[in-house]
Amino acid sequence: MSYLHLSFYAAFTLSSLGLAFHRTHLISALLCLESMMLSLYIALAMWPIQMQTPSSATIPILMLTFSACEAGTGLALLVASTRTHGSDHLHNFNLLQC
Repeated sequence: MSYLHLSFYAAFTLSSLGLAFHRTHLISALLCLESMMLSLYIALAMWPIQMQTPSSATIPILMLTFSACEAGTGLALLVASTRTHGSDHLHNFNLLQC
């Protein structure tokens, strides 16, 4: 396993562990999701270089576009939930009271 693969796996694993264990604020969960998407983007962008194949740049750019849409939606939900509930603590949100 090369150092490049190890760094991708480590970045994705650390961000998924951060999402699993540090869920006190909504913004920290969104940051962990964004770091997972960025590690996947870098892995998809470097994959043709590692395999020495002709570059297909449409898939990483499409994934980056969806990641930007996900970040915008997440921030809109953060603002809306902060306005309605008063904070971004995840333990304050109860799906039964919406």
